[in-house]
Amino acid sequence: MRVPRSLEVWKLGTVNYLDALKLQEKLVSNRKIRNIPDTLLSLQHPPTYTLGKRRTDHNLLIPESELKKIGAELHYTQRGGDITYHGPHQAILYPIISLRDIGCGARNYVEKLELTMIELASLYGVNASPGQKSETGVWVGERKIGAIGVRITYGITSHGLAFNIDPDLEYFKHIVPCGIADKEVTSLRRETGTVLPSEDVIHEQLVSCFARQFGYGNLIWKDTVSILSDSDKVL
Repeated sequence: MRVPRSLEVWKLGTVNYLDALKLQEKLVSNRKIRNIPDTLLSLQHPPTYTLGKRRTDHNLLIPESELKKIGAELHYTQRGGDITYHGPHQAILYPIISLRDIGCGARNYVEKLELTMIELASLYGVNASPGQKSETGVWVGERKIGAIGVRITYGITSHGLAFNIDPDLEYFKHIVPCGIADKEVTSLRRETGTVLPSEDVIHEQLVSCFARQFGYGNLIWKDTVSILSDSDKVL
């Protein structure tokens, strides 16, 4: 009988972007030497703009000096993709998993991340789909509802996806989201027009969609308290 594939899910709540970045780096190192199992970080960030390794600063439409006035930070990363926004009322997943162990290539990995968000949207009657050629992420018609930016180091993933539950869409007006001009950004609330369940519920649904797409049958949930108590052993 086949043993179900296990995934540790860390529910972190709201985490500063740089703290989350450092945590991912530590977890990637530990996953590489098999000190930890496949791990999924479920969280959200304070208002933050991030640029990928292509450094497309021209897609930030306001001076960096203005960012403090709108309560946002800017960070440069080594992930793929262009500029994007992270903030409250987004569901963010950062998988720290071994693609070799699950027999998944880079292209298939990104496709499964897209399908994770498409499945979540479908739970609420929203018909989402992958972008057209050169359009990353997940779309509802011409409106983007989910972004993807990943890094893969020695077959171990980091960074991941961000799904818009009900973020302040005004923040997206200060960038060219993912480098794609003349397209709107949308959210689950805007597309459904109905009262949604609590964001904790939607975060957990997104995790469940991820687990189904990647074949994890055994989810081990950890909250912040248990993570902190284990941190000396893990990190």
